[in-house]
Amino acid sequence: MRGLIFAFLAGAFITLQGVANSRISQDIGTWQAAAITQMTGFVTALLILMFVRESKWRQFKQVKPLYLTGGALAAIIIFGNVTAIQQTGVTFTISALLIAQLGLTFLVDINGWFGVVKQKMKLPQFIGIVMMIAGVIILRL
Repeated sequence: MRGLIFAFLAGAFITLQGVANSRISQDIGTWQAAAITQMTGFVTALLILMFVRESKWRQFKQVKPLYLTGGALAAIIIFGNVTAIQQTGVTFTISALLIAQLGLTFLVDINGWFGVVKQKMKLPQFIGIVMMIAGVIILRL
């Protein structure tokens, strides 16, 4: 249950972040908005880390270099999200974003990429994705 609450909060914050970044970008530029978002995110995470006091830094060397690119991906995500919101609106952007996430997570699960346990996808999961895509198309009409 707790995981579901965090997922809903994360989804809400992604939307709010996209709208805020879109507004920032209109004033100073999209890459500047991405930089500010990354900077404030870093400061916030650092402050939380200071209070939580998890000391797992010794395991840093065990992290594969590929996985350390997450921050760089975030900058591209912010740019894409901001640009899409400005061109298509918040609802369509977030809908398309969710479909893209689900599509890629299906591929990750089916193929066992990044060390995750392979999952078998059945017809109901594929029907769900098709229904979401149909929903986005209907939203766009």
